[in-house]
Order: sequence, then C-alpha cells, then structure tokens
Amino acid sequence: MQNKRGIAQAFAHPNTGLVLRPATVFDVFDLSTVLCSSIRDLCGADHNNDPQIITQWTANKTPDALRSWFAGEHAIWLATLNRRAAGVGAVSPAGEISVLYVAPQAVGQGVGAALLARLESTAGDAGHRTAHLSSTATAQGFYIKHGWTSAGPTEFEPLGPSYPMQKKI
Repeated sequence: MQNKRGIAQAFAHPNTGLVLRPATVFDVFDLSTVLCSSIRDLCGADHNNDPQIITQWTANKTPDALRSWFAGEHAIWLATLNRRAAGVGAVSPAGEISVLYVAPQAVGQGVGAALLARLESTAGDAGHRTAHLSSTATAQGFYIKHGWTSAGPTEFEPLGPSYPMQKKI
C-alpha cells in the first residue's frame, strides 16, 4: 500500500483536521487508548465511577486483546483529529454497530457524528437497509439526535443496561 496518504485524504473532512480511515492492527495502542479513556472519563452514567465495573468493561480493550478484532469480519474505523487518535468505530457484516467511542479531548468536535455516518454507510454498502446497535445510557441521546429509535426493551447486561436501537439507512 504505497499511497496511504491518498487513502486517508479520501476520508478527510475538509478544513477540520478530522480523518476517518480503516484501522489496522498497527493501531491497537491508539484504539485501546481511545476506548479506555472514553469508558473511564465519559461513561460515568453507565459505570457510576465504580472501579470494578470500569476494570471489567476495559479488560478486553488492551492492545493485545484488540489484535483479535482484526481476525474477525468487522469493519473497524479510526478517526484522527489533528493527527491524534480521536475515535473508534466498528460495524459487523450483519449491519450492527458494535463499537463507537470518542476520546474525551475530541468530544463536541464532530468525531462521533462522522464515525457514525461512516459506520451507517458501511452497513448500507453491505446491503443492509436497517442498522442496529445496543446503546449505553451515556450515548443514547447522541443516537436519538442522529435519527436512531428504540428497537425493543432495555436489556440488562452484567456491566449495566443497554438500549437496543435501530435506524433505516
């Protein structure tokens, strides 16, 4: 892959310093940093700052654990803002958005919206007319703002409740 810059520029958002690109196994340290800092610093409504819940939630988000993500069929995206890792998203072949986290320093700068649009587009490109996800309490308002609706009753998981959502794409 000689033209990495050209690929990154193809997914760049003009004048913002925001770039979306497919993640690679070489990004596992950045992915881990974004995931763990987002969970720790932004998801207080879900973990109530309980160290045990935070530890359980982040346990499978170490660089070593994240390497296994690349053996699967999920499309994994990394957002950078001014060349710093700013967000992580993933969508399954079934059209389920399985991951969408923004780094604390990037909140409110369009990273989440851009990643969500890319994940929705990826699901649509795979032939899905409806995308699905399970939201945290923290992210539920974000998804509603972007056109997502409830897809069923709250599910009670070991790490807290999740909210099934869907969107026609």
